[in-house]
This record gives sequence, C-alpha cells and structure tokens, in this order.
Amino acid sequence: MPKGPIRRAQLVAPFGVGAMLVVEDGTSLITAGLDHWFELESAVADYQSVDEREFIVKEWRLQRLLRVDHFRLPPDFRHWRPGREAPNCGLTVPFLRFPQWHFCPGCRRLEKLPLTVRPKVRCSECGAKGRQRHLLQVPLIAMCDHGHLQDLPWREWVHEDATPDCGAALRLMATGGATLASQVVQCDCGKKRSLAHITDASPDGATTFLSYHLDTPAHPFPCQGKRPWLGTEEGESCDRPLRGSLRTASNVYFADVRSAIYLPAAVPGAPADLVELLETPPISDLIELLVGLGHNIRAQDLRKQHAALLQPYSDDELSAAARVVLLQSGPDAGDEETPSAEYAAHLRRPEYDCLLAPREDAQLVVSAADMAAFGSVVSDHFSNVMLAKKLKETRAFAGFSRVFPENDLGLEERKSTLRRSPLHDRRSWLPAYTVYGEGIFLVVDERKLRCWESDPRVKARVAHLVTRYQHLQAVRRLEDKPLGPRFVLLHTLAHLLMNQLTFECGYSTAALKERLYVSEEELTPMAGILIYTAAGDAEGTLGGLVAMGSAGRLEPVLRRALDRARWCSADPVCMEMGARGQGPDSCNLAACHNCALVPETACEEFNRFLDRGTVIGTTDEPIGFFAPTG
Repeated sequence: MPKGPIRRAQLVAPFGVGAMLVVEDGTSLITAGLDHWFELESAVADYQSVDEREFIVKEWRLQRLLRVDHFRLPPDFRHWRPGREAPNCGLTVPFLRFPQWHFCPGCRRLEKLPLTVRPKVRCSECGAKGRQRHLLQVPLIAMCDHGHLQDLPWREWVHEDATPDCGAALRLMATGGATLASQVVQCDCGKKRSLAHITDASPDGATTFLSYHLDTPAHPFPCQGKRPWLGTEEGESCDRPLRGSLRTASNVYFADVRSAIYLPAAVPGAPADLVELLETPPISDLIELLVGLGHNIRAQDLRKQHAALLQPYSDDELSAAARVVLLQSGPDAGDEETPSAEYAAHLRRPEYDCLLAPREDAQLVVSAADMAAFGSVVSDHFSNVMLAKKLKETRAFAGFSRVFPENDLGLEERKSTLRRSPLHDRRSWLPAYTVYGEGIFLVVDERKLRCWESDPRVKARVAHLVTRYQHLQAVRRLEDKPLGPRFVLLHTLAHLLMNQLTFECGYSTAALKERLYVSEEELTPMAGILIYTAAGDAEGTLGGLVAMGSAGRLEPVLRRALDRARWCSADPVCMEMGARGQGPDSCNLAACHNCALVPETACEEFNRFLDRGTVIGTTDEPIGFFAPTG
C-alpha cells in the first residue's frame, strides 16, 4: 500500500487538491478533493469520532475575499490507542493513484488501472511466462490551461484518430536516447508512433495533439474535461486544447494561495483581546449555535455559559465585541459582484495603515525605527522603517491552475473544481493554515518617488514591459495589474533585498517572502514593501530579520544589495536583454536568475515584472531610483 508522510502546510501548497506527488515507494498519487477530507476510513469509523471544530481557522477579511464561512487546517494524523477517548484519531487525507496507465518494464505492455488501486500490481502477461514484474506508472500525462487533467490518450495518439476502433494491446518501447523522440508507442496491430512533439504548443496554447505533419493541416484533440482528483473518470465540456506533459513538469500545477496579515479587530468599546476570545472555541461555538437558532447575542447568555472567561469584561464591552464578531463572520453577499482582484487590493490598504503605526497586540507587534539614526542611503530614499517583531499570516488555498500560473477562470469556477458536491454558504470552507513570523516594513519617500516616476525616460523603459503584459493579457484573458514604474521598482527592490538578507541573517532563499503595497492614487498613495519570514512555529521566529532593520545594520544591507545589482554575472547580456524581454512570459527587463529572481513561493508575481534598470539605472542612462546623482 503506498504511504508517505506530508506536512499539513504542504496540503495547501504545493500539494493541495489536484496536485501530484511521489511517495516513498515510488507511486505517483494525486491529492483528492475536499469531499472526504474529514471522514474516517471504515476500519476505524465504528470506534472513533470526528470533531471538525478543532480544525477551524478564522480570518474574516480572507473569508470575505474567498466567500466562505470559515477555513480549516488540514487534519493531522494521530494514532489511536485502546482505552484512549480522543476524537480525530486516524484521520487521513485521501489520495488517488494517477496516472492510471502503467507499463511493464519487461514486456513493455501498457495497462490502465483504476484510480483506487492501492498495492503494486504485477504484469499478467509476464506472470503467465513465469516472470514476476510490477507495473510502473507512465511518465506522461495530458492537461489543459483550465485545470483539467487526464491520462495521455495513448490509443488515439498511436492511431492518429480521435475515435480509434482498434482494441489491441499497446506497448511503450524505448529505442535508446534521452529525448521523447526515442520513446515509441506501438500497437500490436502494427501501428507505431514516437512521442516526439507530444509536448509542443504555440504561445497561445494551441496544440497539434493528434497529428504533427508539416504538409497537412493539424487535427486538434480537445480536452475531455476530466478531473481524476475527484475520484471520477467522467468528463465535462471543455473547448481548450489538450497538451502532453511530463508528469513532473513545473507547469503541471500552480496553487492559488491567498493570504492576509492579522489585524486587530478592536473598535471603540470592544477590546482586541475580547474579540479574539469570542472568535475561538468554546465561546465561538456558542455564538454559532445561537446564530443558527436565530437568537440575538446577549451578554447575559454568554456569561451564563462562560462566566469565568468573561468576568473581566463589562456587558457593554461584550455586546460591542459580539457585534464585531457577527460582522466579520460568513461570506459577504455584497461582495459577489466585486472582482476578486479588486477586493484583494482592498486587503492591502488596512494592512498598510496598520503597519505604519506602532502597536503592541498579542499577534501583531510593530515598532518604529528612528529615521534620524539611519545613514543617507536609507534616510534619503525611505520615509519610514517599521519593525514587525511579531506578525500572524493566514494562507488559504483557493484553487489551482495548470500550464500557466493564471487563467481566465473566476473565483467560483476555481472553487468548484475542489469538490464534487458544493456546500451551503453557512458550511463552506477551504483549507488554510496560519504562521507566525517577523518582518521589516519599508516605505519609500513619496515625494522623491513621484519625481522619479514622472521622468519620461523611466516611463518609456517600463512601457515595454507593460506592452508585453497587455499582449499576454489579451491572449489569456488575464486580470488587470497596477503595472507602472512604481510597481516595478518596489517589486525589484524587494527581490534584491531578499537575496541579500539570505546572506546577512542566515535564512534560506525560500524562508523570506515579499508583500507589496502599491497605489498611485493622488490622495492615498502606497509605496511599501514588507519583507517577512512567516515560516516559524506558534511562537514566531528568533528576531534575526528584525535585527537587520535597525540603524547601523540596514544601511550596509541595502548598500551591498545595490552594489550587487549594478553588475550581474550575466551582464552585459542581462542588461541588454531588457530591451527584448526575458524570464517568465518575457515579462522581465534586466532581471535573471543571477541577479533578481527568487524562489517562486517567495514572490507574489511568479518572478515577473522585474527590472534592475529602475533601481540602479542602465549602462546608458542613470534613470534608476538609487542611481548616483551629479
């Protein structure tokens, strides 16, 4: 039986619903849909129970963005011991075997197995000859850019026919060589065809899947709309082109993870610690029960059940805090017509305002650095340096995409791919987890920034990148982004600082993340960068990153980051490629793996929209924000 441990956070990304992974015995599995995540297997269901309330996570701003009632931590596995009365023992997350097609390493015969097969299966043809061979999963799959996934249509491929009537055995032969052209699919009827060009596709996604002849028109094989992670081989209508891929390719799965920084929910008359108390069990369970029965939330009802917990607070404070909790709970129907990208941008404004002010809360501790103590390299370019000694981030899984990091599917369409049976709004949930960390919040001087971004040379340089994304946007029907000199500068600067901080304070390249706060609004502009860890345990991290934000330490970090940016090891090619575009989707100017790229999990834009030229200038013009003057 295939087994393998996996961390709870990995079930949000990178191994969320619809993702493939290989376990210890070499079996390739796909994470099943959410329908059965909190169900016990029949072997333990008779003497075990499930209490889903233990896994509930609340983050009201993110709940409204994703239009769900709550989030849930992926279940952790607990061994049951006789005589131990504890719920949630034996909970596992379901996985299915995929790809379904297997081949025998001896006779090379291809065979399709059910999704639910657990043990390794032996080849019947070799067994009849006295040889014991286990079937191995094929290395190729097929997918479309709307998230569908299926086995490669082997029979259709070898016969070059969308509806072949041949039922003879198929074999996957290796002719020697390291390319797909050396792999040949052979039918016992005599037909054979190599796997050359099986992964080919044009930039707009069009493929020639069934035939690839230069002298004849292509006959496209459309996607069959299959979703094997939901435990079914049935398909749905889909008109997107199907493309072949290695099952381990990096573009087979992109998790759509939305995140929010915890902000205190205190309002006048409602202390933040009281609001937090009402949001957590057991009081949250009582409030949910009363709301479900249609009762008003009264202070005396809460005190009757939890007098000891609520004794320090007055009735007025209890009533005000209860109103805050009720306002935050559940999906907001008023947001249904608001585009998700626009509402996501609204998440950043409260965070930006909150991080600009010192505060001391249980889950958010922010202090202001003395700007007068910094050297000119910092004080001349930044208006604020805030040190977030403790912060809490909630990361929720909202769906996934394939082929490209983004597609034209809406939020509800993506959520519908995560389960077969939709839930009522009052019970809807998505997987999520919370992390505690620390960070440095830098705010660029607005006066100097506006002067710099109004330079015609800066606008002309960034216009090339904007034009490329607009073309990509038209082809793939992507959402608008606030691209401009301000965005490119802040994004690139964040990457340069993250790369330098990994050397200065010992974090791994994937431990640091960026969070951009960008707005060009005249009255309420934003130009902030939060570089944070958010990779610690429930107690947070050890303060190494915050220490680098203090006066006397931040200046050499920034100075060395800028010095490294002035000369990339791939220059002059990297800088000259800025005129043509490079990197993912050709949406970078002067930025490559040697100078400005970071792990994709650390970047909000999949390593796109970067340009060192906006930071330190080019070899021809000193147009960078940090370029030397005079």
